[in-house]
Amino acid sequence: MTRLRDWMVISLTAAIALNCVEVQATPKALGKDLTQKTVSEGDRVVSKQLTVESLDSLEADPVPPDSSAADLAAPEVESRQAQASQEPDLPDVSDFLQPSGATPIAPDEPAPAYLDPHPNFLRFPTRTEEVEIVGTQPISLNQALELAVRNNLDLQQTRVNLERSLASLREVQADLFPSLNLSSNVTWSDSANARLSIRRQEETLGERSPIQTDPTSTTWNTELRANYTLFDFGGRSAQIAAAEAQVRNAELQIEEQLEQVRLQVSEAYYDIQDADMSVLISRSAVENAQQSLEDAQDLEEAGVGTRFDVLRAEVQLANEEQALNDALANQRVARRRLARVLNVPQSVDLAAADPVDLAGVWELDLEQTIILAFRNRAELQQQLVDRDIAQEQQRAVRSQGLPQFSLFGSANLVSTSGDDVGGLTEGYSAGVQMQWNLFDGGARAAQVRQLELEEESAEVRFSDARNQVRVEVEESYYQLNSSLQNVSRATVALELAEESLDLARLRFSAGIGTQTDVIAAQDDLTESQGNLVSAILGYNRALAQLQRAVSNYPFTDEIQGRF
Repeated sequence: MTRLRDWMVISLTAAIALNCVEVQATPKALGKDLTQKTVSEGDRVVSKQLTVESLDSLEADPVPPDSSAADLAAPEVESRQAQASQEPDLPDVSDFLQPSGATPIAPDEPAPAYLDPHPNFLRFPTRTEEVEIVGTQPISLNQALELAVRNNLDLQQTRVNLERSLASLREVQADLFPSLNLSSNVTWSDSANARLSIRRQEETLGERSPIQTDPTSTTWNTELRANYTLFDFGGRSAQIAAAEAQVRNAELQIEEQLEQVRLQVSEAYYDIQDADMSVLISRSAVENAQQSLEDAQDLEEAGVGTRFDVLRAEVQLANEEQALNDALANQRVARRRLARVLNVPQSVDLAAADPVDLAGVWELDLEQTIILAFRNRAELQQQLVDRDIAQEQQRAVRSQGLPQFSLFGSANLVSTSGDDVGGLTEGYSAGVQMQWNLFDGGARAAQVRQLELEEESAEVRFSDARNQVRVEVEESYYQLNSSLQNVSRATVALELAEESLDLARLRFSAGIGTQTDVIAAQDDLTESQGNLVSAILGYNRALAQLQRAVSNYPFTDEIQGRF
């Protein structure tokens, strides 16, 4: 009887162990064959294959920026992928119906027009259905950048500023042409002096003079006057040069805002990917906790487990479910933040369609990157333009203390009714005018001094901006290299965590391990999964920040023509 009981316990233990191995081999949450699941708010899961390999070869042999981590895999990893390819393929995200009823846009297609906002900037929703989310549209990072160029409000504001600067330039350029003024008036009068004059003539001569006018008269006077500044010692040219520099400054502001929006969109997109992967990891942790709870319950029923192990497993499951709820909330927040940056309609939500993968490799060394940033950054050019503006404004103010020469000419027509010599009469006049402001109480000298200090301030700002650019480049560059190494180490750590969890479950099923060991192994696996995702997205964020620090990356060249 004792042998029979021992045989039953051994058989049950072996069956549970095999079941644990089978269950553990199926859900590869993250690793060499990492599956990315974009989890919707309706708890429907869209799966997409993602591969992240060892990156040791990256440091020795740089590859183009569009290379993916799959191209860097070692032969032994390729053999594992070949084995994994024998399993049923996951549905491709481009063909899989999203929970919102929409499918991702093809990567080579532009973002559709229905993602553009309402053209009325003053539109103010007043009904709940106008702000209700009715659909979620997955988009790629490139499509998000395109939408940002079309819809971002900060970019539109800088474009308005450019148009305003161009209008100011046209206003100043108008001083190069003469000004023409046309004035006309009609006057009806009944003069008391004229009546008195007529009475005196009648009293003196006994009759009215034959050329005497009537006391009432109507006069029409029209004058055309032209003025032209002939010479002002460079005042006009200085004002025009300053206005042209203002236009250049507005163009640089657009370039700066474009680069800043590119960084904002990239970071917001990576935040969505981070939130999606957090949901995936949390779901995987919940599945592992459920499996551990089932194992503990089976062992308790078989008489080889304890109630304490079951309670520990239930607590672990409750904690993982709470973490999943937090991850889902963060996912919704991240999606709405991207929608805010892209200024899409309020009834549309956005999701990330790109897999979590390395965005590329930076091929320049640190010194080359710093020099490239010094040459490209719009912020440095803006300070130089501000200095030029101050210099031209100084010229314009100084010219006001010198003589101003101008030409003027006028022609007028006068017609008077009410007397015998009335009729239409024309006249002309022309001349040269000189105006010289000899004394203004020192106001002009004070203006010049202010502009000189503004010029000096621009030079100081240039020096500060140059130092800031270098710091930004160095921080991004060092973070990029650190994240690259972290990806390689996190990949190895994830493999070890998976093996550790398998072993902990086998030991627990065989009765030589504890539930505490299984829970600790699950925590290690969840942490390793999160570390790998953080390393990949940290690398992508550092690359985006480095591209922003260098500025004038290909993104600018592609969209500059839109402005």
